[in-house]
Amino acid sequence: MLYFIPTPIGNLEDISLRAIKILRECEIAICEDTRVCKSLINLLNERFDASINISKFIPLHTHNENDFFVNLSDNFFSKNVAYMSDAGMPGISDPGVSLVRYAQKNNIEYEILSGANAALLSVVASGLCDKEFVFLGFLPNTGRDRALSIQNALNLAYPAVVYESPKRILGLVQSITNLEPEREIFAIKEATKKFETKFKDRAKNLVQILEKANLSGEWAIVISKSDKTATQNITKDEILSLDLAPKVKAKLLNKITGEDVKKIYDELTKA
Repeated sequence: MLYFIPTPIGNLEDISLRAIKILRECEIAICEDTRVCKSLINLLNERFDASINISKFIPLHTHNENDFFVNLSDNFFSKNVAYMSDAGMPGISDPGVSLVRYAQKNNIEYEILSGANAALLSVVASGLCDKEFVFLGFLPNTGRDRALSIQNALNLAYPAVVYESPKRILGLVQSITNLEPEREIFAIKEATKKFETKFKDRAKNLVQILEKANLSGEWAIVISKSDKTATQNITKDEILSLDLAPKVKAKLLNKITGEDVKKIYDELTKA
């Protein structure tokens, strides 16, 4: 059996009793980073007397995915196997999704445990989401792709959740300020940890606040929805049925979906 086990995003006490129970039954751990995984197991054993005795730790990350799956033996999952990312829910901005797809393709029994997730925590803490939101994960680091991703986030009819590093958080808010200085933003760093800090303000004000703040730690950001939402009542099918050039349709669809204009245009011209 393959188990996907959420790990604490900061506070060790967020590990669930069920997660500890399953880890006791597992012989193998597939890890985003084996060092982080081993450290977590040691802490759980020390603080909670968890009695976890995993004998084998195997790395699975974006740089070794192909080799990992090629070298799997037929009986690998005859034992209880745990997958753990460095922090949070497996498959959310980490390599876990490739393992889910492998299990589905090869009829391997698997189970996902519920647990800590920074995106959901930030959504609730922000007060910006009535119901729907869009999760964008980590944006591209630099260049035109990053600029387009930020613009797409600002065009959405729903709040957008973004993960960001301490090196780029100030630049992200500055970029938003340059485009829409009045856009409301919520940001949280070091969620669930001792020095958790929350910020909420207009983009132009938040830049000034962050310039004076300690930016160390991992960040989750919630960008309020666009107030230019007149197009959200128009459906995708209605736009597709219009007698308009593909380029124009692509721009309209971008406004209501947030998808990349070029990608939409390519799909329209292939049809």
